[in-house]
Amino acid sequence: MAEFLDLEAQDGARMPWNVIPGTKQESTNSVIPVSAIYTPLKPFPAMPVLPYSPLRCRTCRSVLNPFSIVDFAAKIWICPFCFQRNHFPPHYASISDDNLPAELFPQYTTIEYQTPGDTPAAAPPVFLFVVDTCVIEEEMAYLKSALSQAVDLLPDNSLVGLITFGTYVQVHELGFGQIPKTYVFKGSKDMSKDQLLEHMNFFAKKPRPSVGVIAGARDGLSTESISRFLVPASECEFTLNSVLDELQKDPWSVPADQRATRCTSTALGIAASLLGACVPGSGARIMAFVGGPSAEGPGAIVSKILSEPIRSHKDLDKDSAPHYHKAVKFFEGLSKQLVHQGHVLDLFACALEQVGLAELKIAVERTGGLVVLAESFGHSVFKDSLKRVFQSGEYDLGLSSNGIFEISCSKDVKVQGIIGPCASLEKKGPLCSESVVGQGNTSAWKMCGLDKATSLCLIFEIVKKDIPDVIGQSASNQFYFQFLTYYQHYSGQMRLRVTTLSRRWVTGPGSIQDLIAGFDQEAAAVVMARLVSFKMETETEFDPIRWLDRSLIRLCSRFGDYQKDSPSSFSLSPRFSIFPQFIFHLRRSQFVQVFNNSPDETAYFRMILNRENVANSVVMIQPSLISYSFHSGPEPALLDVAAIAADRILLLDSYFTVVVFHGATIAQWRNAGYHNQPEHEAFALLLRAPGDDADAIIKERFPVPRLVICDQHGSQARFLLAKLNPSATYNNDAPVPGGDIIFTDDVSFEVFLDHLQRLAVQ
Repeated sequence: MAEFLDLEAQDGARMPWNVIPGTKQESTNSVIPVSAIYTPLKPFPAMPVLPYSPLRCRTCRSVLNPFSIVDFAAKIWICPFCFQRNHFPPHYASISDDNLPAELFPQYTTIEYQTPGDTPAAAPPVFLFVVDTCVIEEEMAYLKSALSQAVDLLPDNSLVGLITFGTYVQVHELGFGQIPKTYVFKGSKDMSKDQLLEHMNFFAKKPRPSVGVIAGARDGLSTESISRFLVPASECEFTLNSVLDELQKDPWSVPADQRATRCTSTALGIAASLLGACVPGSGARIMAFVGGPSAEGPGAIVSKILSEPIRSHKDLDKDSAPHYHKAVKFFEGLSKQLVHQGHVLDLFACALEQVGLAELKIAVERTGGLVVLAESFGHSVFKDSLKRVFQSGEYDLGLSSNGIFEISCSKDVKVQGIIGPCASLEKKGPLCSESVVGQGNTSAWKMCGLDKATSLCLIFEIVKKDIPDVIGQSASNQFYFQFLTYYQHYSGQMRLRVTTLSRRWVTGPGSIQDLIAGFDQEAAAVVMARLVSFKMETETEFDPIRWLDRSLIRLCSRFGDYQKDSPSSFSLSPRFSIFPQFIFHLRRSQFVQVFNNSPDETAYFRMILNRENVANSVVMIQPSLISYSFHSGPEPALLDVAAIAADRILLLDSYFTVVVFHGATIAQWRNAGYHNQPEHEAFALLLRAPGDDADAIIKERFPVPRLVICDQHGSQARFLLAKLNPSATYNNDAPVPGGDIIFTDDVSFEVFLDHLQRLAVQ
């Protein structure tokens, strides 16, 4: 994998096919689509930031790059995308072979531009906290302490607002600290932006303008009316903390047979309209803290009657979830409004039951928001994740805003769409493919919020017909892709990052070896995981297991080595050898198996999968397992039940949970306190090592994973057993002494591989 990691280190992109099947037919036969997982803001320490505007092609608007052909004598460059000849402007007059501008250096295929002068004074970031008060006293205390910690970490120049909601929505006026003042709205009533402005006295001092949109200070809102609700963090810390201190549980009594009247959707609608009126187009985030299901307003997910259960996957499949479609429609409208305003919705859901994440998903994902799901506001998953949002330093998230992402590619390649946290800008053109996957029918996307880890999955279609004659072969056999990300850097300046990739295409009978040589099995597994998750959500009657199996069989029968009808002769090149294992674990993963997960949990797992890079996504699909023992240092172990031994400690990283698992003997020794005795120093070190490694993993991950520390045969051991290959189960051979078995009827990887070989050679 080393060369693919090098490519990623240079450009932040991984492609399943690094040598591309050159025609439409060959691309279809290759099963996995031509695609790329691209991290637009991946930090590159050596990347220059150029203090001038980029040179663009006058036909296709792509940016000058190292693949452009330059004629130094005539001062002309030829665009590799549309072959247009462009003249260099006068300030490039001194350009020559040994005096190149940085954007033509071969190693700078990714570069940033920051245009001086045209950036207005950096707009401050805006944080609007939307806080649920329908929670028990204990949860309320946890939430208040987490919020006051967050308020201390806010950048001084940022603007802060606060909305609390329960049966009613209360918008707090923080700009007038002497007397706390709130505007109260009924939770069951949907408010339009205009009604909101009327009710909140925005036109008390200055009459309402008769024409034009009313949004922000430039369009007719007085700055003093905006500063009542959004106040600089440095000025309102005292007021905000005193409001938080006095926050009480929702005062309206709840009958014993009913749920709390929680109006989440109304509160989020009011928050979006308030930001749309006050700070349109600037980097603003609605940070919603929700502690239970919404039972009131247009986005309710369940009725108030406790005897009505919250929808499950089965209800959604049978279409018997009465509130689901109405709620999704509401949040779809909200997502359009937020994307139009350029604002982000972040969701922190902490409850033992579902809060409606499955319905809210569209608004969080389209705006590029962060999502954290935990059991309680007191849980480290929530507290540490919230801290990471505002932390600066090595592990900060590098939150940026107002991104626009555009693609250019060679004329034989079209864009089918993007699966990931963005929203289509509906910029149709010759680049757009007829068949759409994800956010398609466009070559530009809005990314309201993005951070240095946000990764998009771009799906392409090869439209090149077969090459008619040999003369065509002599033409360039490179496909070019250019990704432009225009965004507001967290320092406030606007920047443009340009990444240009070039990949060779091959066609014809001898091309299979070339395709194999350029196959990146990790990237391929991640693309398949995003695709299968997307299809499960959008296609009715879709059978994910069957689709994955058929794709794998077709791939193996095209790229495997075998004699027809002889399974024992089957072998795969090392480039493909781990891929069946990835698919085996993907079939068993939480993205495909929804049994035992609520719709909220499934939505959560898929949202994180859709925004993470290849390395992190691979850990979600096939967790990593490290074994610690007296006989050897920490070493990777097979993700198999055979890895369990009484005298070993295992560290499982499945991305969402990190498990430290002690074998039976180790647990006995620990319980006997051997590690506290000076002569058992080695045992103390052995016990400490996996904990230190787990801490290192937890430190750099967002959302912060759940840490589970358990012993063999303990109840929590299920977190490990569920992820292992069941090679020893209750109905086959007895395990090694000190080992373990798994109670399951799932097939093991060996059986899976056996069937795959039999089917692939047919």
